[in-house]
Amino acid sequence: MTAYLAKRLAIGLATLFVASLVVFFVLEILPGDPARIMLGMNASPEALTALRTEMGLDRPLALRYLDWLTGMATGDFGRSYTYSSPVIELVAERVAVSLPLAVMALSLSTAIAIPVGIFAAARRGRLSDTLAMGAAQVGVAIPNFWFAMLLVYVFAVGFRLLPAGGFPGWGEGWGGLWQGFKALLLPAVSLALPQAAILARVTRSAMLEVLGEDYIRTARAKGLPRRAVLWRHALRNALIPVLTILGLQFAFLLAGTIIIENVFYLPGLGRLIFQAISQRDLIVVEGVVMLLVASIILVNLLVDVCYAVADPRLRTGR
Repeated sequence: MTAYLAKRLAIGLATLFVASLVVFFVLEILPGDPARIMLGMNASPEALTALRTEMGLDRPLALRYLDWLTGMATGDFGRSYTYSSPVIELVAERVAVSLPLAVMALSLSTAIAIPVGIFAAARRGRLSDTLAMGAAQVGVAIPNFWFAMLLVYVFAVGFRLLPAGGFPGWGEGWGGLWQGFKALLLPAVSLALPQAAILARVTRSAMLEVLGEDYIRTARAKGLPRRAVLWRHALRNALIPVLTILGLQFAFLLAGTIIIENVFYLPGLGRLIFQAISQRDLIVVEGVVMLLVASIILVNLLVDVCYAVADPRLRTGR
């Protein structure tokens, strides 16, 4: 197990290093002058030169990359020139929105998709299976931003049960937590249902493949209850593709919520990246993207650990 984890960790660190090269140099070669974008087209040459010097744009590219990499290794992600504050503080403020939103959406998606996938696999070819997979197909096809606007129209405008947008913060005590939870509920549902549709289809396919194995027929022949065969024997052996999709979905929910955060006007990481790109605040874009890459690598490492727990053969490379 230790060798397995060490190998996965080494792969993750190598991926993080390659990602830092790609992120830094791709953003640096983009057309346009960040100093001119920030000061405007009518800025004087002296002001542009001073800002480029302050931003370090007059230094060699390799030295800037090494300084940036060293700073990230020590927890210094630089300072935003648009917001006039350290990047790490901006990220900490936005993570308080994006991380709970991603966790809520993933929890809802998992709670819906896995039972639906098992239900459909256990009734393969029946009307209930067709209806469940038809609903999943509709969920895959519907754009999440359209579904988000539909939820706003029904639950915020129609019934006035939930807020239509904005985030009041987590506040103090249970009242503050409840207000923050209510503000994130509609965005979480709009993100969760399309992901649940994908996960349900994967769960059904994995379960169908496992249900045809000899050990499942043996378990049934021994007289084990249908529920025990499905949940204790078949599901565990079908978890590898399900865990893979869960890891990919969490990465998407954490980093790819730009549209939903703009629909609901949420101050999350996705909206921060969108604003930083439009303002050409490269230090913010580089820092946030690298933090997201690191979080995705960490999630993949946790998924690999779950692989080893679900299937002990992976610990020894078999």
